[in-house]
Amino acid sequence: MCLHHHMMYLVTVVLLCICVFHQVWLLPVLEAVKVSPLIEKVSDHKDFKKLLRTRTNVLVLYTKTATSGDSHLKLLSDVAQTVKGQGTIAWVNCGDSEGRKLCKKVKVDPSSKRGGAELLHYKDGTFHTEYNRPATFKSMVAFLKDPSGPPLWEENPEAKDVVHIETEKDFRKLLKKEERPVLLMFYAPCESFHYHSVLAGMNVHPAEFDGLKQEYNVKGYPTFCYFEKGKFLHHYENYGATAKDIADWMKNPQPPQPKTPEVPWSETDSPVFHLTDESFDSFLEEHPAALVMFYAPWCGHCKKMKPEYDEAAEILNKGTDSPGVLAAVDSTVHKAVGDRFKISGFPTLKYFEKGEEKYTLPQLRSQDKIIEFMHNPQAPPPPEQSWEDKPSSVSHLGSEDFREALKKKKHALVMFYAPWCPHCKNSVPHFTTAAELFKEDRKIVYAAVDCTKGQNHELCKQEGVEGYPTFNYYNYGKFVEKYNGDRGEAGFTGFMRSLRGRDQEKVVKRKEEL
Repeated sequence: MCLHHHMMYLVTVVLLCICVFHQVWLLPVLEAVKVSPLIEKVSDHKDFKKLLRTRTNVLVLYTKTATSGDSHLKLLSDVAQTVKGQGTIAWVNCGDSEGRKLCKKVKVDPSSKRGGAELLHYKDGTFHTEYNRPATFKSMVAFLKDPSGPPLWEENPEAKDVVHIETEKDFRKLLKKEERPVLLMFYAPCESFHYHSVLAGMNVHPAEFDGLKQEYNVKGYPTFCYFEKGKFLHHYENYGATAKDIADWMKNPQPPQPKTPEVPWSETDSPVFHLTDESFDSFLEEHPAALVMFYAPWCGHCKKMKPEYDEAAEILNKGTDSPGVLAAVDSTVHKAVGDRFKISGFPTLKYFEKGEEKYTLPQLRSQDKIIEFMHNPQAPPPPEQSWEDKPSSVSHLGSEDFREALKKKKHALVMFYAPWCPHCKNSVPHFTTAAELFKEDRKIVYAAVDCTKGQNHELCKQEGVEGYPTFNYYNYGKFVEKYNGDRGEAGFTGFMRSLRGRDQEKVVKRKEEL
């Protein structure tokens, strides 16, 4: 019986059972059809290949015998129902004569696995990954809805001390029952937390929790709320908190302290001339040589630079034979001037001569450099061409094309980097040379992702990047391991050579087997 007719038969039987469920004689039939009709039973290799060709997202259960997958099949029947239209679940019994041939052809042996069952995932017609996340309804559904997505927060073994709350009803129940104080973290699934002492966590990103978010003033993620005897007392506002910070705070939970307002730079005893939209032009008329810093009070680089700028101004603005003066504009308050000079980032330093803008100077950051420049105003060196803009055999990827590009390559070594990072700069020439060496091999790619650009930051987080540079090795888009080898040309090329060598050995071995 072909697969299609077999499936039709299963569906008919189930429908029949539903229509005449009063009849006792149908019970044994129901017993035999434990498996959901949504699970595709495959035993023929051609049918299997067709299934992979026509479905893009397939989870296959291989079992040693007809019954060794029973516990999985019950669970997978529920999963299949939930992911209908988004993913397919198939079952191959390697125990019968047909299935044995198929399992041999695809080189799967469930008898070597615990429980005599193995779950493998196929994506876009090819093998993607072994399913090694928890065998739970929730994890399997999450996986099939996004096979390359990050694991659920509660799958992290470090999160085992956390009470995970699924519904608003559970949330109210916890507050009612729990005698001890509760610190509850409202989060969105993109967050990845490893706090050991948080007592409860709840994903309130879905719209159904909008009322709850309003009730507890949840404006961003994560938001920590502290409850005692079921009563909300206050928020905990240390966003960068470590597990130790939280544990310490729980010993003596205090409401958030009012923040002392920051004194604006222009109101400190700064020797810099602080300009406004109104005073800007007249100031430049009076001072034929002026360096102006456009800044925003919240900007970290500006804060870092202020003391250097103040110290340089102490010398330049108060000296009698000074070559020029230093001024500053808060672009968040005095917007007209900023708009006029197309200020798009902070701090931006511009040098004016006789009221005319002459240079923009991104390299001036320290007191010495500023004073040196004012004594000898020179055009800044041309900006260094970015790695992406230099022609090379390295493939520069971003969040929009990362997965698609890697899927097509058998071996990909990816460098996740930040343009400002010195170790990255050192690796670039060696990585580029290695890419050049393998450029003719269509199965290999050396790729790079600038983690500071746009959406790439999220992508890098998902790929486990915690420092720069990070090198990851992928096989047809599937992460295999972090590369921790030598960061010179020999390391990068040697790594790829050994992979290619292994490929060659496999081909030779296969030929011998034939």
